[in-house]
Amino acid sequence: MHATERLYLYSRFERFWHWAQTALILMLLVTGFEIHGTFTLLGFARAFAVHNFCAWSWLVLYAFIVFWMAVTDEWKHYVPTFLKLMDVVRYYLSGIFKGEPHPVPKSERAKHNPLQRLTYLGIVSFLVPFQMITGFLYYTYNQWPQLGFAGSLTLKAVAVLHTLGAFAFLAFVIVHVYMTTTGHSLTAHIAAMFTGYEDVPRNGVKPEV
Repeated sequence: MHATERLYLYSRFERFWHWAQTALILMLLVTGFEIHGTFTLLGFARAFAVHNFCAWSWLVLYAFIVFWMAVTDEWKHYVPTFLKLMDVVRYYLSGIFKGEPHPVPKSERAKHNPLQRLTYLGIVSFLVPFQMITGFLYYTYNQWPQLGFAGSLTLKAVAVLHTLGAFAFLAFVIVHVYMTTTGHSLTAHIAAMFTGYEDVPRNGVKPEV
């Protein structure tokens, strides 16, 4: 018998914005690299148009996400904590390969472990605004004189910063996809983002697989 309990962890809106944001980030990465000439898929003009549409859509979605977190208790799941942080780090470095139980099992009160909290908070509060601001500056290059940016910025610098942000997101996506496979089954975490329910270890006991 599996030592797990089924918890409802992800609401409909949370699942919606997760997958919508995933689609937008992937489209922004693909069209962004095409704009840079890495490959040809849609053609420059269409890639540029799709990239801008996805960017503005992401901005609107981001505003709704922040508002949703602010008016619900969801923001509590992203409050950083260093309690058991090193235990989680050691788990992902070695414990997971030895079949050890996760030191911080998910619960309805804490959906994210300390490492996830710090990562997600950094992305939401720094990386996302950074990418949006550099993208907006890139997009409004011809209006820089009217905006008062002429002489204080260079297009090359903004382009480099925006590209570095894109690579940071690409790295996060790769790691994030890998981490979704580290549940008690290969698809347990991914399935939870479709159904909202996840079977989590009870009392820190690693379930049988």
